[in-house]
Amino acid sequence: MEISRRDFLKLGATSIIGLGFRDFTPWALKPLDLISTYYLGRTVYSLRYYEEPSYSSNEKGYYITDSVVRIYEKVKGDPKPTNNPIWLRTEKGWLHSAYVQPVKNKLNKPLLDIPGEGMLMEVTVPFTQAWKVTDRGLKRYYRCYYGSTYWVFNAFTTNLGSNWYQFFDERTKESYQFQAEHLRPITPEELTQIAANGKSKRIEIDLEAQELVAFEDSMKVFIARTATGYFEGDTPRGEFKVERKQPTRHMASNSPGNSFDLPGVPWVCYISWTGVSFHGTYWHNNFGNPQSHGCINLTPEASKWIYRWTEPFVPFGEDYVETDYGTKVLVY
Repeated sequence: MEISRRDFLKLGATSIIGLGFRDFTPWALKPLDLISTYYLGRTVYSLRYYEEPSYSSNEKGYYITDSVVRIYEKVKGDPKPTNNPIWLRTEKGWLHSAYVQPVKNKLNKPLLDIPGEGMLMEVTVPFTQAWKVTDRGLKRYYRCYYGSTYWVFNAFTTNLGSNWYQFFDERTKESYQFQAEHLRPITPEELTQIAANGKSKRIEIDLEAQELVAFEDSMKVFIARTATGYFEGDTPRGEFKVERKQPTRHMASNSPGNSFDLPGVPWVCYISWTGVSFHGTYWHNNFGNPQSHGCINLTPEASKWIYRWTEPFVPFGEDYVETDYGTKVLVY
């Protein structure tokens, strides 16, 4: 029997905590001194850095997966072997930008009063660790990355005074917990509808240009780089419409050659019952190049705008809406 998020809430959060959550010093990012002109990036994979912004220059070393690095400069360098020419200067050398996620490291004041229906929250640090309560204590599960979103249904404070949130994963049908300071609640103001003042809306996706353009009548109102299907046909061409929307989704596949496991994918707008959708992306920064398994990858910021602008509108506090009359989408 499948359990929905709402059914899960009825089970009672306190009974879940009682399964054996043990107090310990919470994992936390080391403080970073943000005092000058740089921003932060997270290496999605283990990445080599170079003396110049080119793969043909001298290799100087490598950053391990999930290193948080300071980015001091962004330039156009050698695009080969991809079509992405953007390189990033770090303290140690030059990194190609394709797998460096722009991030922040912002801690938040925990909320201890979570409404019965739960709250949508967003990760505001480069990554936070999700834990699962087992009969042997706590077990590490997913890392939850900057910009990803989750439904938090409970908050609690341990004997040592550390604050935690619990969220329910509709794919695994289980609850997990992570450090409360690492997430912030999404506010109603952030999800107000972007109206078109009576004008018709449509989205066009140019697969060759890897570009999304939103129109109100004949006027362009929004343009964003995309990363669509890597292989020809992965992202289908034709006329579609936004059919379903969710503010967070655990996307996963075990298909040979097409396996992935991505919790907390934000701002999902499905245009096909086969699963093709617009959504925010935290596992690469290679926009402008074919990259996905078929979905239309966008930055979290761009996908949030699309989520608010397209029909159907999702009221604040809702986690799923579907319709037969969604915004028109042309893919060519």
